[in-house]
Amino acid sequence: MKAVIQRVGRTRLSVDGKLISEIPFGLAVYLGVKVGDGKKQAEQLAKKVAALRIFEDDNGKMNLSVKEVGGEILLISQFTLCGDCSHGNRPSFTLAERPEKAQPLYEYTRDLISAFGITVKCGVFGADMKIEQYNDGPVTIIYEV
Repeated sequence: MKAVIQRVGRTRLSVDGKLISEIPFGLAVYLGVKVGDGKKQAEQLAKKVAALRIFEDDNGKMNLSVKEVGGEILLISQFTLCGDCSHGNRPSFTLAERPEKAQPLYEYTRDLISAFGITVKCGVFGADMKIEQYNDGPVTIIYEV
């Protein structure tokens, strides 16, 4: 699994002009599921996302997790994170898991993060989503497991 984790202010996700999900602040987590990923990878990723200390404490040091600051997570499926553009200019997506296997792992990851007591909102798996995102910092972490 590969995730791009961004600290955000108000973030909105729409499909076909209809608002699907919105968070006031927290993390936008773009998640790509790779061929061969399973529950073990989902569990590691969920644990890392829930515990990642990228919010500032009273001393201005990144020392707090999304849960500790009362933030929410917008979890967005994004198979293009698994794209390989090392050969030519058109990415290959052969490393991305097929939707019928990727969607259950995406949903499992959502459920695992929620189990840490964090509000997790989602996009629509496989849809053409439009995201209005207010990056905070910016703080962007790439995590692969």
